[in-house]
Amino acid sequence: MSQADLFHVLLGIALLLAAAHGLGRLFVRLRQPAVVGEILGGLLLGPTVLGQAAPGLADWLFPSTGAGAVGRDLVYQLGLLLLMFTAGAHMRKVFSRQDSKAVVLTATIGMVVPFAVGLAGMSLVTSDGLMGPAGNTAALTIVVSCSIAVTSIPVISRILLDLGIMRSALARVVLSVAVLEDIVLNVLLSIALGMVAGSSHSVFGLARTVHAGSGTGAAVYYAAASIGFFLLALLAAFLLRRLPNGRAWRRPWDSVAMRTTVVLGTSALCLVLGVAPMFGAFVVGLLTGTTTGRAGTGAASPTRTVQDFAAGFFIPVYFAVVGLKLDLIHSFSIGFTLVFLAVACVAKASSVYAGARFAGRPGAESLDLAVALNARGGPGIVMATTAYDVGIVSASLFTTLIVTAVLTSQLAGWWLERAVRGGRVSPAPDTRVDDRAATRSPSPAGTS
Repeated sequence: MSQADLFHVLLGIALLLAAAHGLGRLFVRLRQPAVVGEILGGLLLGPTVLGQAAPGLADWLFPSTGAGAVGRDLVYQLGLLLLMFTAGAHMRKVFSRQDSKAVVLTATIGMVVPFAVGLAGMSLVTSDGLMGPAGNTAALTIVVSCSIAVTSIPVISRILLDLGIMRSALARVVLSVAVLEDIVLNVLLSIALGMVAGSSHSVFGLARTVHAGSGTGAAVYYAAASIGFFLLALLAAFLLRRLPNGRAWRRPWDSVAMRTTVVLGTSALCLVLGVAPMFGAFVVGLLTGTTTGRAGTGAASPTRTVQDFAAGFFIPVYFAVVGLKLDLIHSFSIGFTLVFLAVACVAKASSVYAGARFAGRPGAESLDLAVALNARGGPGIVMATTAYDVGIVSASLFTTLIVTAVLTSQLAGWWLERAVRGGRVSPAPDTRVDDRAATRSPSPAGTS
């Protein structure tokens, strides 16, 4: 990398970071998710605004090829991995036996029905304008269905925290359902990404060795690889917790260097296995609390240190690059976006409401759950960007998915704020949910 190339990389990242933090903090002051401001910061520097006002300057600052683009994309990919690690680490134990019926019914119906709506919708519409250059209909169907069914844990947890209702019964159910949904949907997304990777000429790792290829065989292989990786990770965590002298073996793990090494090493292993690397980072974060105990997410813990630095640098750059990829001038269909937004909201909210009602929850609480779990936030954005990067979705559908994730998150915040002011939701103390740890975490709204 020449000095000129290095200059391009450093200047571009500095501008993206400044725009992301500046607008992110502004949106926080406006009681909006910081992620919206971070994406908007990149949007202003991309083809939508700067590209229209000064196309030559935009191309010079953010080239699409060459060393400058490679350096920027590396930070972007690291931001994605650390974002998924952070999202997994936020999934602390929030389950309660008294909520088991509501959680299971709400999660099952609230996930299966929207996913089925996505499958049905994709069978009825033509995919010509939705398909990316990868040309994989099965992967496209999975991504669209997951995008309708997904719920954002970090964004909704930050909204609950800001409103002072993190210890309420509503928050306990919302977070428990979101944890179950995100685990299942991340497995499905990993399968979709693997199918596309397997159908290309640059198949890498074990999939190439076993000749996974494409079609049904590829789907079976990548499903088995993703689920098998997750189950092996759970088994490893279970066995490590039962080793003698637990504190002694955990001491080397409790360091920033080791946490970062494990995240990157596991993500690299996932690439060899044919599993999406972001899923590996997510699983490492998810199991962090399992293998380190409650102290693993404390104020001065290695996990918190990694999350703090990621939230200050890598993750804002990731969301700013998401905005940089958006082109609202040439790749945005308002009509299609409104239809998709309406279908996604109705499918998700109505199914969650039905699940909560079947579980015996009051109508008002069921409605609050329906709107809260309709927030797609970071997971919706991650699904859109990863699918767009590998060519599963078109630029137009990518923009629609991002807009849907942003608007549903803002809707959830507005609705729950009204619910608190109206007295429907109260911050009833509940020691089963530890919001003190949440207040020490980097802003989930800004990280996912």
